[in-house]
Amino acid sequence: MASARGPAVRATKTKISDESDAPPVKRPHIFYGSLEEKERERIAKGELGLLGKDGMKAAIQAGNINISSGEVFDLEDHMSERQAEVLAEFERRKRARQINVSTDDSEVKACLRALGEPITLFGEGPAERRERLRNILSVVGTDALKKTKKDDDKSKKAKEEYQQTWYHEGPSSLKTARLWIANYSLPRAVKRLEEARLLKEIPEATRTSQRQELHKSLRSLNNFCSQIGDDRPISYCHFSPNSKLLATACWSGLCKLWSVPDCSLVHTLRGHNTNVGAIVFHPKATVSLDKKDVNLASCAADGSVKLWSLESDEPVADIEGHTMRVARVMWHPSGRFLGTTCYDHSWRLWDLEAQEEILHQEGHSKGVYDIAFHMDGSLAGTGGLDAFGRVWDLRTGRCIMFLEGHLKEIYGINFSPNGYHIATGSGDNTCKVWDLRQRKCIYTIPAHQNLVTGVKFEPNHGNFLLTGAYDNTAKIWTHPGWSPLKTLAGHEGKVMGLDISLDGQLMATCSYDRTFKLWMAE
Repeated sequence: MASARGPAVRATKTKISDESDAPPVKRPHIFYGSLEEKERERIAKGELGLLGKDGMKAAIQAGNINISSGEVFDLEDHMSERQAEVLAEFERRKRARQINVSTDDSEVKACLRALGEPITLFGEGPAERRERLRNILSVVGTDALKKTKKDDDKSKKAKEEYQQTWYHEGPSSLKTARLWIANYSLPRAVKRLEEARLLKEIPEATRTSQRQELHKSLRSLNNFCSQIGDDRPISYCHFSPNSKLLATACWSGLCKLWSVPDCSLVHTLRGHNTNVGAIVFHPKATVSLDKKDVNLASCAADGSVKLWSLESDEPVADIEGHTMRVARVMWHPSGRFLGTTCYDHSWRLWDLEAQEEILHQEGHSKGVYDIAFHMDGSLAGTGGLDAFGRVWDLRTGRCIMFLEGHLKEIYGINFSPNGYHIATGSGDNTCKVWDLRQRKCIYTIPAHQNLVTGVKFEPNHGNFLLTGAYDNTAKIWTHPGWSPLKTLAGHEGKVMGLDISLDGQLMATCSYDRTFKLWMAE
């Protein structure tokens, strides 16, 4: 019996020792009823001290609270900042929903540009761009866009005001001159229109055959005479009204008069000390004007303008007033007034009877290079180095037409005898034809391979147009039609000036190669 019990007891002990190795399970205290009684018991036992300073010390010693240098982290304030940010974001989104943004993508881009933001981001579409603009406006406010628009409008208005042609009160002599020009030009306009009506009455077939004959003779133009004019380049040439003299201007400072067509030297006019820009005959010189009177006018790079007679080799008078280079000089058809263009961005009109400057006209943003007068004497056209041309009404002083279209400087301008066509030659190698009635460019002739230095209509009826350029050639173009008729080749240097005689028989070109050439139909 005893032996049977022994193993059973050992087995039981082994089982108990195995269970004792496992950690005891902590069971939570379960309180039944109110905690009030337990709290009273705790207070009665004196455990309150642990909740005060003693409790804090005990916690610090135990390492449960780490406050080493009195640093305090204010949790309440931090939370309030975060809340403010969240609230601000909600407000911003609310404002963004209320902002109306244009659905036009170009307007959205314009608004972004006005706000100084990039108009587009990489991979951004119109919808994302609108949303970005809405978000920006919700931050800066819609007033910012209104303000920038207001500033833009203000600057645009100021710019427009700056670009406007302005007028100031002139002397009483200018008013007298304007009235005189009006009385002079109106009868001439009536006469021109009457001639145009008579021309229109000629049958179309007759006019066509006459035009064909003219074109045939122009195609047969040949170099009739070539003459070395000076030691330096010849810058300008001009026929006398009777077509028997040719005046040339040279960079040596000399001006010379040549008999035509034999090209023999008649006079050498000495007076300029530097490059002469132009020399022109008085409209009545060699016709009804006395040789002792002023028959020619010239200008030079030092700003000097000189008047000459046909008798003396020295100037009759000097016109003083220009301080910068005078590029061109031109007589008014009446012969009473002289126009000069200057590199000081202005051109001037001189009354030679009153012997005074009556008009100092600004309007170009760079130097003024060429000037031409209308056949009637009512208008003046100026071409500037700013690539723009202007047509001025001499009777009122207004700029009646703005010639905008050339890409580079305008070096030549000329009115057609028909009264309504203007030709301009430019540094962009083209010649443009403008219509005064339509107030626009009607044709662009791709005239040359280098800058165009001069343009000239046939002086009686305007049946053709002559252009000269730095490609060493002059060319003749039909009018109307503007098709090429003849290329006048022969100069070894750039063509700097050209002219057509009033009798229509001769053409002259002068060049950088120091020669001038006369061209005549066979």
